[in-house]
Amino acid sequence: MSQLTFYKMHGLGNDFMVFDAVNQVVDLTPIQIRAWANRHTGVGFDQLLLVEKATQTGVDFRYRIFNADGSEVAQCGNGARCFARFVRERGLSNQDALTVETASGIIVLHHEADGVRVNMGVPRAMPEQIPLTLAQASIYEALIDGEMVRFGAISMGNPHALLWVEDTDTTDVERWGKAIQSRRDLFPEGVNVGFAALVDRNHIRLRVYERGAGETQACGTGACAAMAICRQQDMVDERVKVALTGGDLMIEWTGVASDVLWMTGPAVTVFEGKIDG
Repeated sequence: MSQLTFYKMHGLGNDFMVFDAVNQVVDLTPIQIRAWANRHTGVGFDQLLLVEKATQTGVDFRYRIFNADGSEVAQCGNGARCFARFVRERGLSNQDALTVETASGIIVLHHEADGVRVNMGVPRAMPEQIPLTLAQASIYEALIDGEMVRFGAISMGNPHALLWVEDTDTTDVERWGKAIQSRRDLFPEGVNVGFAALVDRNHIRLRVYERGAGETQACGTGACAAMAICRQQDMVDERVKVALTGGDLMIEWTGVASDVLWMTGPAVTVFEGKIDG
């Protein structure tokens, strides 16, 4: 059995097991991923990231993401920042701007003095783009776990629902996250569930219960989705600090449907290791 080199990284506590699949063959199974994700008997992580050779011309790398349950997903914002830091630290690229292909499309990553700035693409709000089975609305309503729940919904390359709460500290994130995620009749591909408390027009507090991972310390696409939904409702301005359990992200979006959204935040390498592949 061969050994694979991996790296442990995190973005605001949202942690990752990262593999260079450019210089080594990485062929993983869902069973392996679930075993390695276990925080007691494995490495422990929210998502596993693969850095691969690009399959398209004009693109630098391919970026793949797997949840702790072994399922592959299309996008992860905190992971994207770690991806950019990883390829620079490992000597795979010294470019300040990277063009990266994901399952949800092309993203651009920029190294800056205060972290990595990511072009997260255009927020997509049509129900079929999320996907969501309800008719299009500014704010959606559904009977969930015996209560009528109001929420916003959007896709940032993966599906997000957002609930507004008075206090993120006292909100039962696990109960409502599980209850909403269980509604596959509403969200056929599952959903990441955010719980947002508005501080002012430039500041949101947020907790996120992620699809396939549970509550994480931070969720980059969740922060983007929360800002975008609040911006659509004219609750916030064009530049917003989103405070997550693990730290803060800066999100910028004009609110114009065709404009891209930007996310800026840190990425940290924790350690290097080897594991039987």
